Amino acid sequence: MKYRTLGRTGLRCSEVGLGTWAFASQIYGDVSESDALEAIHSAIDVGINFFDTAPLYGTSERDGVAEEILGRALAGKRDSVIVSSKFGRNPTDGNKPNFHAQRCVNSVEDSLRRLATDRIDILFFHSPFSPDEIHDDVWEALGRLKDNGKVGFVGHSISMFQETEQMARDWALERKIDVVQVVYSLLNREARNLIAFLVGENLGIVARESLANGFLSGAISRDTEFPSNNLNSRYSRNEIIERVEQVERLAFLVRDEIKSMPHAAMRWVLDHPEVSLVLSGAKSPKEILECATASDAAGYTADEMRKADLLHKRNFQAA
Repeated sequence: MKYRTLGRTGLRCSEVGLGTWAFASQIYGDVSESDALEAIHSAIDVGINFFDTAPLYGTSERDGVAEEILGRALAGKRDSVIVSSKFGRNPTDGNKPNFHAQRCVNSVEDSLRRLATDRIDILFFHSPFSPDEIHDDVWEALGRLKDNGKVGFVGHSISMFQETEQMARDWALERKIDVVQVVYSLLNREARNLIAFLVGENLGIVARESLANGFLSGAISRDTEFPSNNLNSRYSRNEIIERVEQVERLAFLVRDEIKSMPHAAMRWVLDHPEVSLVLSGAKSPKEILECATASDAAGYTADEMRKADLLHKRNFQAA
């Protein structure tokens, strides 16, 4: 595993990190707690030191299930890893946006308890859909949390890209945030110009959904039927076929030591040096190893990168 510096935070992060959304929400099928714990331990064993979670990664009855699992998995290991969490959205209140001071403070306190830690290294705004959702008092609360050591750095986890890209640019220029988490994959490259701008402001870049919600996993075909609780069940058959066909056109990226499409997808992201790290949503030791080895693989040639760009015809919808 190789490591990069996360922008102006100075944090040294593994090139591949582990996201914990799937451990709690069943978006990609059931994951038992024992399997989730094994996955986290396996991630540490292969050199992953960045773990991303959120209060939203839970159920309609219980916030922060993934935070609780991560906290148990990191017992005795907390000082050797970097933990990011989020605030502003909770499953128990229907995922409504709540980006104001008191929710921020309460959310951090709850996350610290669930994570069994005294600090969150990076606290992200969790997917605001509009600048109108942000209350002015939240910045003072974030400042207090940083001053008392409960939060290290502040970030923006971007969704609704077209509506919130400018917000990220403004916050970066105003030095309100230090890190941005953004969708970036072989199937969605809409953030490319934003990433270049943010790197110019010395922000850290965390790439997520780099397996395109499973379409770059090698496990989805034209005929795949998704259960109703799977995130991908919202897509029509034509949309599924179109995504699969685009993945097939990128099959040339699987070669030599890059033996699978997940491996290729992660390597392609890492071949953009402006990206600080790429999050894996792996659910098992096997999946984690497959993604983690992308860090050690030789990068693509300039010709291969150009070919991948020429084959890119559209940005498919993110989660």
